[in-house]
Amino acid sequence: MATDEMVWGILGTAKINDKVVVPMHNAQKCRVKGIASRSQEKALEAAAKYRLAVAYDSYEALLADPEIDAVYIPLPNHIHMEWTIKSVEAGKHVLCEKPIGLDAQQVERLIAERDRNGRYIQEAFMVRTHPQWLKVRALIDEGVIGELRAVTGGFTYYNTDAHNIRNQSELGGGGLLDIGCYPITTSRFIIGREPRRVVALMEQDPIFKVDRLGSVLMDFDGVQVSFFYSTQTHPYQRMQFHGTKGRIEVEIPFNAPNDRPTRLLVSEYTSEGVATDRWLELPICDQYGVAAATFAEAILSGSPQAIPLEDSRANMRVISAVCRSAQSGAWERILQS
Repeated sequence: MATDEMVWGILGTAKINDKVVVPMHNAQKCRVKGIASRSQEKALEAAAKYRLAVAYDSYEALLADPEIDAVYIPLPNHIHMEWTIKSVEAGKHVLCEKPIGLDAQQVERLIAERDRNGRYIQEAFMVRTHPQWLKVRALIDEGVIGELRAVTGGFTYYNTDAHNIRNQSELGGGGLLDIGCYPITTSRFIIGREPRRVVALMEQDPIFKVDRLGSVLMDFDGVQVSFFYSTQTHPYQRMQFHGTKGRIEVEIPFNAPNDRPTRLLVSEYTSEGVATDRWLELPICDQYGVAAATFAEAILSGSPQAIPLEDSRANMRVISAVCRSAQSGAWERILQS
C-alpha cells in the first residue's frame, strides 16, 4: 500500500455518492480511482459523472484491483455486512455507510473479520469527526454549561416513495436505522458513556411496514436524553445540550452544510446572573471529506480509528433496546451480548 495516500474504490452507485465521492477524492491523503456497479453502463456513467479513471463492471472486479487500498460501501443496508467481509477478505480497508450491520451480532462478526484480516473497518458516521461535534464535546468537557443534565433533539424528513430503500423493510429500511441512529451516536459521544436503559414509542407505516415515527428516552444515570425522529414529517433537525449553567444548541447537527460555516448557540449566565447568548462559528468544511481523511490518516499512521467497531457495536445495542422497548412498552436495559 502507498505510504503517502489512500487509494479508494467506490462499491456501488448509490445517490449518496453525489455527496461523498468528490470530497473524498479531494481529501488529504486520499484519491478515488474508480467506481463499481453490477451494470457496466451504470459504472461508466458514474465514473464519467465523478471524473474517475476506472469503471468496474462488477464489485468483484474492483476488489481484485491491487491498487485499491480501501473501499467505500454505500450499498443497501441489508448487504453491508456481506460486502464489508468480502472487501476485507480481499485485503481492503472499509468505510461502510451506516448502519454497518443490522444488529449487534452482525457487528460482532465484523470485529472478528477485522481482527482476522488485519484491516480497518469503520462505520461512516461522518458527524462524529465533524469539527462542530468535536467543539461541542470540548465545550462540555470544559464545563462551559456546568454539569450536563439533559439532551433533547429531533431529526425528520418527509419521504413516501415506495421505491426508496428507506421504505423497504426487506432492505433494512425504516427511520431508526436511517436517522434515529444519529441522536443516539452523538449523545453517546458527547456524554462519554453508555445508557443504562431506554424506553421508546414507535409507529409503523401500514403499507411499507417500516417505522416512520419514534420517540426515545435514554437513561445515562444522571443525564436524560430524549429525541424524536420521523420519515414522514416536515424536515427538521436540532440537538440541544442542557447543563446547570447553560445550554448548547447545534443548529444543523447532522446534514452539516459544506458551503458555509456551521454554528453553535451557547447560552450562559454571567456572574451577575444575566443570561447571554453567543453564536460560535466553525470554519467551512465538508464532513464527508473530513471523515475520509481522518480514516485514511489512521490507517497510514497506524493510529486508533475515530469510530472503532466496538463503538458501532455499542450503538447497535442501544438501537436493539429501542426496538425491544417499542414492542414491550417498557424500559429495556442495554444487553451486552
